[in-house]
Amino acid sequence: MSAISFQQVEKTYGSGVRALGGVSFDVQPGEFFGLLGPNGAGKTSLISILAGLARATSGKVTVMGHDVVDDYAAARRSLGIVPQELVFDPFFSVRETLRIQSGYFGVRNNDAWIDELLASLGLADKANANMRQLSGGMKRRVLVAQALVHRPPVIVLDEPTAGVDVELRQTLWQFIARLNREGHTVLLTTHYLEEAEALCQRIAMLKQGKVVALQRTSELLASTSNTMLRFKTDHALPASLADRARVTGRSAQVSARDAADVEVVLAQLREAGVPVEDLEIGRADLEDVFLNIMTAEHQQ
Repeated sequence: MSAISFQQVEKTYGSGVRALGGVSFDVQPGEFFGLLGPNGAGKTSLISILAGLARATSGKVTVMGHDVVDDYAAARRSLGIVPQELVFDPFFSVRETLRIQSGYFGVRNNDAWIDELLASLGLADKANANMRQLSGGMKRRVLVAQALVHRPPVIVLDEPTAGVDVELRQTLWQFIARLNREGHTVLLTTHYLEEAEALCQRIAMLKQGKVVALQRTSELLASTSNTMLRFKTDHALPASLADRARVTGRSAQVSARDAADVEVVLAQLREAGVPVEDLEIGRADLEDVFLNIMTAEHQQ
């Protein structure tokens, strides 16, 4: 039995926009799974259908074997979702919020687990603070605690580290990694591809509502033999390199097919009079693979 199963899921909105076009994949129990894609790829629609916030036009979705439509109560109990948006009730303290959330799932005498969540997520000193008094990062920690308060076997993290500080990222991933080791299934959507590369065992990539890649992370990284030259410069790259480079501020990355191509790239930089700093030569990372797949799919 799969922890999460999407079978030929399609979603067309009333405006005629087709958000999902026959998405199918399974997430296995205990797996740390990444769902990646550009904005508008259909990730939010898929998560909304999984959570019961939207209904698929066709297809079937199950959580721990429970259909999200026909057996919705059991499906909801099996699922904990950390939403991308900050949603909170301003009239309660952090502890009261978690007790109320426990009650939604019929969980009684849950204070021991609530205390563990508060300690693990760095919220122990905020337990009696009103939600309105918390910073954005602290509110996001509470959202994580709310999603986990009923101990769901399946955890969905929708952009959980968007706009948060480094401390929260480290605290969150340490705790989520622990829960994953204990058997919880994790589905992660993120635009921080270095997080997906470090955490996820398998990855699905969506483009325009369709799955365009579904492999183990190691296989995706091995699928490209490109070498990457990474360096910093204050000068514009020559036209011969600009089309194959990715530039962010002073940082540039240029792909090369092999050692001979590396020599060609360096020669072109010298001939164009482009001085470089902090030159590194390494393998392509998940961001490079992602861009290659999305570009190839766009050109088809």
